[in-house]
Amino acid sequence: MKLQLFQEIVELNQSFDRLIEIARVYANREFFDNFEKIVEDDAEWAYRFQRAFDEKLKDRDDIYLEVRDSEQRRKRKRLPPRVVILPDWDMSDEDRYDEKGKAKRKRPASKRRRSTRKSSKELRSRTHPSSTLETPEEGGRRL
Repeated sequence: MKLQLFQEIVELNQSFDRLIEIARVYANREFFDNFEKIVEDDAEWAYRFQRAFDEKLKDRDDIYLEVRDSEQRRKRKRLPPRVVILPDWDMSDEDRYDEKGKAKRKRPASKRRRSTRKSSKELRSRTHPSSTLETPEEGGRRL
């Protein structure tokens, strides 16, 4: 009787081992399915973050360099150019233009008005009655 009881306990123990192994397989499968989803989400987030970061660091003149490089690749392949880059082009041209514009805007408003103000004679000559295009009877209008 002791031997039979011992054999039944061994069989029960083996059944528990198989049950534990099956549970471990299902747990691992569940973990790796979820882990894969987490990794994909993190990779997507990292890609978007890196792209946004690169956009913040990107210099506005980089587009000119990218176009130039692209056109050089096309030239090496003996393809016609898509864009013509001016031969004397300088990346600082636009910056100098912006600086000049800022300097002009900083001038006091009273000085700007004086330079664009018309004389009273010029204003009177524009509003003189002889400035009609056609008479109203002919279908025209007065200025």
